[in-house]
Amino acid sequence: MGYRGCGKSTVARLLAERLDWQAIDSDDEIEHEAGVSIAEMFATQGEPAFRDLEERVVARLAQREKTVVALGGGAVLREETRDRLGAAGPVVWLTASAETLAARIAGDASSADRRPSLTGQSGAAGLGEVERVLAEREPIYRDCATVAMDADGRTPAAIADEIAAWLQGG
Repeated sequence: MGYRGCGKSTVARLLAERLDWQAIDSDDEIEHEAGVSIAEMFATQGEPAFRDLEERVVARLAQREKTVVALGGGAVLREETRDRLGAAGPVVWLTASAETLAARIAGDASSADRRPSLTGQSGAAGLGEVERVLAEREPIYRDCATVAMDADGRTPAAIADEIAAWLQGG
């Protein structure tokens, strides 16, 4: 788990390869089930409808074995989801500075099309939006996490290697 742009999807895929597990991105599952992008779902149905679907999808994914799940950045906003995750297994929080996250989001052309603004601002998320939302979410991430891994200045492969070693007790 972690804020958008921290590398969750890429690290999940690489970690799953190292563990010989399956990787699933909860946002991909939500979009598949909804038949529209997350941004479109926010725009047409609102955030509560999105969070309802997200909660159902994450509940289903949390029951799977030998699966690395990349969660959407706001998946842990609901207590029910946090409870399910805690019971399912280790929860890894990928941390990064607001500056790193804003730069990664700005550099991802698909982000603006796929993901909604989290503060109602139009256009791509700027540093101010990232700082505000990250400040709100960090305490939740901290409480939910089994372990935190810093993604600043590190490759996804190095992060996946560290998580795999941690999971395997070394």
